[in-house]
Amino acid sequence: MPEVSAAEIVGAARAAARGVGAFNVIGIEHAEAIVAGAEAAGSPVILQVSENCVAYHGALEPIGQALLAIAAGAALPVAVHLDHATDSQLVETAVRLGFGSVMYDASLLPYAANVAATARMAAWCHERDVWLEAELGEVGGKDGVHAAGARTQPGEAASFVAATGADALAVAVGSSHAMVSRDAVLDLDLVTRIKAAVSVPLVLHGSSGVPDDALSAAVQAGLTKINIATQLNKVFSAAVRRRLAEDAAMTDPRRYLTAGRDAIAAEVTRLLGVLRAGVEVTA
Repeated sequence: MPEVSAAEIVGAARAAARGVGAFNVIGIEHAEAIVAGAEAAGSPVILQVSENCVAYHGALEPIGQALLAIAAGAALPVAVHLDHATDSQLVETAVRLGFGSVMYDASLLPYAANVAATARMAAWCHERDVWLEAELGEVGGKDGVHAAGARTQPGEAASFVAATGADALAVAVGSSHAMVSRDAVLDLDLVTRIKAAVSVPLVLHGSSGVPDDALSAAVQAGLTKINIATQLNKVFSAAVRRRLAEDAAMTDPRRYLTAGRDAIAAEVTRLLGVLRAGVEVTA
């Protein structure tokens, strides 16, 4: 079916008080697996490509066009989203390719500069009917340092959204990027207070470090778009290692990458159950 915008998927989930899985892609195997897992779960899904992923591939066009093609061939709604872009030219490239949504991240700037830069980018995107996610209160761990002490304040969040015109807001509530353990502690009371203050959907980054029961509780408290990357990389890498250990003479990448792809698909199905049902789902 045709690719849809993250605005449609997130808006419907927010209205139904459900979470949306937004999964980061490294290569085509990731994207194929995420869609397969979403189809098995019967849930719409968001494919995300980050600025770091673009650097890995050397340009957005090859991986971006592949994601758009995979989304178009899916049996259920799939959105393609640019994640954590700090470069306005990268945002422009994504929009030109046909991405329906972007996350423009100016959170490292002082508050006033973040507002000004995000407002400019939101206005540019809205002129082209593109949905824009922004960030306030930098989520820790982007450089591998799990400094999850930053917190987004409800009043500042409301002012930020009003001043920028952002369509969704990534908030700092206790999660941290790149965590390989699942023991992050979210401030659910803060999530509830931010939701009451802010009129747009809320986004959780660094969700791989959050245990299942806390993810479910976070959705119930008011988070809608749940970004997951490291957890998929963990299950992919573990499956590939096991497959290679089973056959030390294996040389065909298709054979061991299939194991990784299957592992991601199963984990996506499981995680979407967690986000949809609001209850813990065991592996």
